[in-house]
Amino acid sequence: MNIFVWMLAICQALLTTGNILLVAVTGLIGQQLAPSAGWVTFPVAMQFMGLMLATIPASLIMGVTGRKKGFVLGNLVGISGAVLAVYALHQQQFMLFSCATLLLGIGIGFGMLYRFAAVELCSEGQQPRAISAIMAGGVIAAIIGPSLAVYSQAWWPKRPFIGAFVGLLGLYIIALILLLMIRFNDEAASNQHSVAARPLRDIIGSANYIVAVVAGVVSYFVMNLLMTATPLAMHHHGYHFAQSASVIEWHVLGMFAPSFITGRLILRIGLFPTMLLGLGLMVACVLVNLLGTSFNHFAIALTLLGVGWNFMFIGATQMLTQCYQLNEKAKAQAVNEFVVFSLVAVSALSAGWLEQSFGWRAVNYSALPILLVGLLCLVFYQRQHKGQ
Repeated sequence: MNIFVWMLAICQALLTTGNILLVAVTGLIGQQLAPSAGWVTFPVAMQFMGLMLATIPASLIMGVTGRKKGFVLGNLVGISGAVLAVYALHQQQFMLFSCATLLLGIGIGFGMLYRFAAVELCSEGQQPRAISAIMAGGVIAAIIGPSLAVYSQAWWPKRPFIGAFVGLLGLYIIALILLLMIRFNDEAASNQHSVAARPLRDIIGSANYIVAVVAGVVSYFVMNLLMTATPLAMHHHGYHFAQSASVIEWHVLGMFAPSFITGRLILRIGLFPTMLLGLGLMVACVLVNLLGTSFNHFAIALTLLGVGWNFMFIGATQMLTQCYQLNEKAKAQAVNEFVVFSLVAVSALSAGWLEQSFGWRAVNYSALPILLVGLLCLVFYQRQHKGQ
């Protein structure tokens, strides 16, 4: 594949490492700095808010300026967020730190488009492998992210979490250097201006587009719902933090390690069977969770959840890229990203409430109707595809 696809994969790995780092430390910082218990997760909510706010502008900005300038802009916003976070932690300013996580969320929102840029850089027929290469960067992140969160605490003993954001700043600077070296394929989109772009309602109203968006929403919503609730459930069942962290690490590896083969799997057996397999693995995760609450139940279920998400989400991304022309990509991708990550934020906020109010089993039962919606959409897609 194009060398620039692999460079984008490294950028994705650096971004995901930073995301895991944020997951590891942001809640703990909230506990230290928040004025009351009700504000502990406010910095996390601000990060999701920044991501949601960035989804539509990021795609539209890149549609005007090109991929490189858009990614560089998003990276610079992320760098400013990391710098502000270091200053806020040094000053012990909770609201200033929350503003920093908002900027970090905006930077992450721009980076979420790496997978679409990879598709545009690769040759015809290599799109599934390009998406998989981008997602495979998460394997590196699953190893480096938690380690960086732990070892960076020793850099500033009096303010142990400052080191994490200095490390995050370093990750973003490396990504910026790589982005400046990549030659993006913006000319291909500009050459299509002679082809009339369809109105947005025609693009998002097509059956294939709706199925792709719904599949992306279902995979990410259920994954985030169960992933977020698992540490809470394990805590309520008497497990230590190190044990729940181990389960999450296996989950993250499940999310990204299959990416080395997912693209080849799609090319070999097809898009529908791969996504259906992913959906089946997510259902299996729910069933394992309902069968017991031993450590092995949690670990096996979360690993199945990660692999299932990988197959579903990469498949949904590939499906989406088949629903628009190059000169329609900005608005088509903007709507998809906004819908998916807005609902992901809802799943993150609802997971804790569901687990605390109704229990672990209720969280898992609530995932089943959502997965059923995904199954119905995939069956509809397959029937339409056969008809064509």
